[in-house]
Amino acid sequence: MTDPAFIPFARPDIGQAEIDAVARVLRSGWMTTGPETRAFEQELAAFLTGGDTGAGELHAIAVNSATAGLHLALEAIGVGPGDQVIAPTLTFTATVEVARYLGADVALADVDPVTLNLDPARIEAAITARTKAILPVHYGGLACDMASIHAIAARHGLHVVEDAAHALPATCGGVKVGLLASSATVFSFYANKTMTTGEGGMVMTRDAALAGRMRIMRLHGISRDAFDRFQSRTPAWYYEIVAPGFKYNMTDIAAALGRVQLTRLPEFVQRRQQLARRYHAALADLPLILPADAPPGDVHAWHLYVIRLADDARVTRDEVIQALSDAGIGASVHYVPLHRQPYWRDRYGLKPEQFPMAEQAYQRMLSIPLFTTMSDAEQERIIAALRAVLR
Repeated sequence: MTDPAFIPFARPDIGQAEIDAVARVLRSGWMTTGPETRAFEQELAAFLTGGDTGAGELHAIAVNSATAGLHLALEAIGVGPGDQVIAPTLTFTATVEVARYLGADVALADVDPVTLNLDPARIEAAITARTKAILPVHYGGLACDMASIHAIAARHGLHVVEDAAHALPATCGGVKVGLLASSATVFSFYANKTMTTGEGGMVMTRDAALAGRMRIMRLHGISRDAFDRFQSRTPAWYYEIVAPGFKYNMTDIAAALGRVQLTRLPEFVQRRQQLARRYHAALADLPLILPADAPPGDVHAWHLYVIRLADDARVTRDEVIQALSDAGIGASVHYVPLHRQPYWRDRYGLKPEQFPMAEQAYQRMLSIPLFTTMSDAEQERIIAALRAVLR
């Protein structure tokens, strides 16, 4: 049994409304991709645009994971063998493994020492004649310097595909992530994200051609959705395979959960911001580097709260994690940089000294619990445990 006194690193916020929505789908007779999924796509697009589609329609493509979404997006923009994509080393492997699925190579770049986001200056140095796309990651829920990244992409004729797994509903320059001038943006609804469908993701794009390609490729390259074929009142059994696609569709069970979570997202981010502010105030006098907040006027999604030990800390990162564990508190590290992972290290001959900012951050960082069902008392326990080990 789970120890009720243990504070996990993350805990989903699921209520009766989500349970009722899933039960409704289970009783409906249709559980795979269908009306719930379409409604979820439409509602997320409306959430981002506020009902105003602006210069063009915003297309939402629901998928079974953000990894699937990134794969679909890269395939749709034409990434293939011989191409190269640029991404930060401080990310989860899913960001870049999808390029290898397509036979493309990866150029890893260092991060900004303050935000821990992809450093635009490092992008320029990594661009070659083979570069096809830039994959910025909005680390922890803080938007990247997208104005600089888009300017670089425009100068070199590159696509930008945003890994926004942490970033719903962050903003950048007053614009919601998902509405920026990128070829595609991919959100995650994994269990510990700012909202969840258990497993799942969504790709956002204003490019109708890219959206069409992704919709076909997410389900075996079939020209028609199963719901259209099986629910039509007239015979509609015929379909065509137009490409060797994938099995990346979202189920209606997951979409029903997501639709309820989306209605709660404003309260979720408000609670995350409140918890982050309390951490900021309570930890400010400790030998720590606290995470950067969003610039004035912008929104930090606060998926993660990542602290780093300062130079004058008298304990190591691992000692802090152990002390938290001894106090019944879960913690994690986001992430072991990709240049340290055997596959990426060995394939590209990478060394830690090539990534000084990410390397320094990695040696000192840990992620402490931040989730919407955390009670004030639980947060006080976490703060007290940190103060005890760091003072």
